[in-house]
Amino acid sequence: MKMLKILETKQVAVLALCLLVAMLGTAAEPTPGFNQTIPKSILTEDAVDTSIGELRFFDGMPDDETVRKLYDNLDTIRATDVFLNMVPAASLEGIRRGLEGLGVTKPNQVMMFDQLLDSNPLFLTGNTDTVYSVVIFDLSRDGPVVVEIPPGSGPSTVNDAYFRFVTDMGAPGPDRGKGGKYLILPHDYEGDIPKGYFTATSPSAINLMVLRGFLVDGKTDAAVRSVKEALKIYPLNKKDNPPEMKFISGSKIPFNTVHANDSSFFDEINDVIQREPVGFLDPELRGQLASIGIQKGKPFEPDARMQRLLRDGIAIGNATARALLLQPRDKTAYLYDDRRWYSAFIGGDYQWLIAGGDGGRNLDARTAFFYGYTLNTPAMVMKMVGAGSQYAVAASDQSGNYLDGSKFYRIRIPPNVPAKDFWSMVVYDPQTRSELQTGQPFPSKNNKRDSLIVDKDGSIELYFGPTAPDGKAANWIQTVPGKGWWAIFRLYGPLDAWFDREWRPGDFELIGDGFGDSHDH
Repeated sequence: MKMLKILETKQVAVLALCLLVAMLGTAAEPTPGFNQTIPKSILTEDAVDTSIGELRFFDGMPDDETVRKLYDNLDTIRATDVFLNMVPAASLEGIRRGLEGLGVTKPNQVMMFDQLLDSNPLFLTGNTDTVYSVVIFDLSRDGPVVVEIPPGSGPSTVNDAYFRFVTDMGAPGPDRGKGGKYLILPHDYEGDIPKGYFTATSPSAINLMVLRGFLVDGKTDAAVRSVKEALKIYPLNKKDNPPEMKFISGSKIPFNTVHANDSSFFDEINDVIQREPVGFLDPELRGQLASIGIQKGKPFEPDARMQRLLRDGIAIGNATARALLLQPRDKTAYLYDDRRWYSAFIGGDYQWLIAGGDGGRNLDARTAFFYGYTLNTPAMVMKMVGAGSQYAVAASDQSGNYLDGSKFYRIRIPPNVPAKDFWSMVVYDPQTRSELQTGQPFPSKNNKRDSLIVDKDGSIELYFGPTAPDGKAANWIQTVPGKGWWAIFRLYGPLDAWFDREWRPGDFELIGDGFGDSHDH
């Protein structure tokens, strides 16, 4: 009986094995060159067609020409990635260099657009409606820096050398618009922290501070006076005898704060890396930089081959950044399902985190932002009804064609714009991402500053083209034949109807071909 059960068990095992073989099919023959069957998915053919040409192998070993081709491609990829990931640092470095050219190098020296930011300076998508005051801190040189912010200050922000948020001041900051003293500490500060300050620590040596003041009755006087009379910035070690504040006007002066888009970009980044502490960037970014020869404490001396690949990588990176900025492929970027307007802060997170970080970082959104815009603060993405500001961006007309300076367009701003303070429309140059330079020093319209023609229903139609339409000059923004343009619509003190999408600006409507060819995409 026991023997019978054993035989039955063996029979079941055999039957199970037969069934398994039947399910899998007949056993495969050994792969040529092997004793066993090797999955095809892990093998490499002797010739493989790719986007960089045919790659050739001897039994999986790349030949000399393929090795050369692969390393060239790898270095080009690394150069492209460095560009896309280091745009934030290059952008802030561009501002630092531009301010240095104006003699603004110390914390008590302030560059102020006391007559507003016109189109002469090259400054990424600055607006024509607020009084900017811009300061550079060098914490490695000066140590902790004190900022005495006056009461009633507009939104003010400090960013580090990678354009990361350090602290807000003024209304969105911890002083809540009441004013107070801020202390910005270096990353390695080990001294006692005195009481009576709002403190923040920066990972970098170089930091950018931007204060914004609002117009009163369309004029800059009150904002300028407030800053000049009450703003104090000085090293903590000079608190008993602060140096006198110096204010340098940047209005109506041509100067550049925009980073390079050619291979000199890497020289700009190398200067940043040599200046900043090693821990300013994480090991992943430092590894990307090192792969193309940029490393703290070492000279950046690319040979002829590497220079060629860097030029190629920067060309691809620059083109990619322009696509990300002007034609977002992320559907969540678009504010409406029936309009061309999209957000500057794609994803709605000032750190560009996806799902709070569970999905990692939205690298494309970060590149797009810093290629076109400056300053990083939670206040720019938070829903702050009646406070702060909101932005909508458009580079195409209602048919999806790029906006062309040779043509004529109209846009309808419906009545009851949900902006407690004011709204504005500013036009920018796609090359410089700065204000479009035309016969109008301010390529913009502002409903509080400008006397606009208002239709009977309360709506306003704005016009764009190389010449003003008859009887509509008050509502006209000039464009340049042969040049593209793009626009940002801003609301200051946005209300619920903006956040709920109940109120929507119209699209840019083509109303005349003007002269020149269209640029469809």
